[in-house]
Amino acid sequence: MPTKTDIYKKTFTEDDAPGLDAINNREKEIYGAQEPTHLATVVPYELGGEDPLWAINYYISEKQKRHFHYITLGFTNLFYNEEFAEDEVNGFGFELTFRHLPVKKDPEKPHWAANFLTNLSKYVFNSKNGFDDFHYMSANGPIRLDTKTNITAMVFYTDPEMQELDTPHGKMKFLQIFGITTHEYQDLRNEKYTVEELLNKHRQTNPLLITDLTRGQNRPWWKFS
Repeated sequence: MPTKTDIYKKTFTEDDAPGLDAINNREKEIYGAQEPTHLATVVPYELGGEDPLWAINYYISEKQKRHFHYITLGFTNLFYNEEFAEDEVNGFGFELTFRHLPVKKDPEKPHWAANFLTNLSKYVFNSKNGFDDFHYMSANGPIRLDTKTNITAMVFYTDPEMQELDTPHGKMKFLQIFGITTHEYQDLRNEKYTVEELLNKHRQTNPLLITDLTRGQNRPWWKFS
């Protein structure tokens, strides 16, 4: 009986990118013919580059409210390698996604979120600590640098559109980041509510959990009733 490696070697060649193709196909399921803005790393990490990610794609989504939708490429194994054929989990087991509303006076296609995701990738690759649903962490300042915003921390959960994926290199999920306020972060640390409870409350008015950098600036802090 052929092994996974046998099937892998018959199906793909060294010129293929089985992991990347699986992700791109999922993107096409959601965005059709829309071409993403593709931000590629100049010097690959394995060749001494500083950025662990291979690239970041982002799309303009018109769902719920017009927003940008970023998807990382590089936490999972993207390119042909027979050693990955038997893996149950692909790389770290996730790619990160992030949705944010347009920011006033920003260019038509801003890249600040790509810098944010790249910084997170450096943390993961250096510490070897991955993320999973309902994890949370501080950004140690504004989630967007040099910006007046109350969004200074983040939580993680499976992207409601991208979901999970079986790839030739194992299973993975798309973990979406949702920016939360300093107040919410402190409440989580003080165990006033759980990440899941916080997300469920926000989903009532923001089903896709799109990050809004202005949230909390012009109205009282949201609290559970």
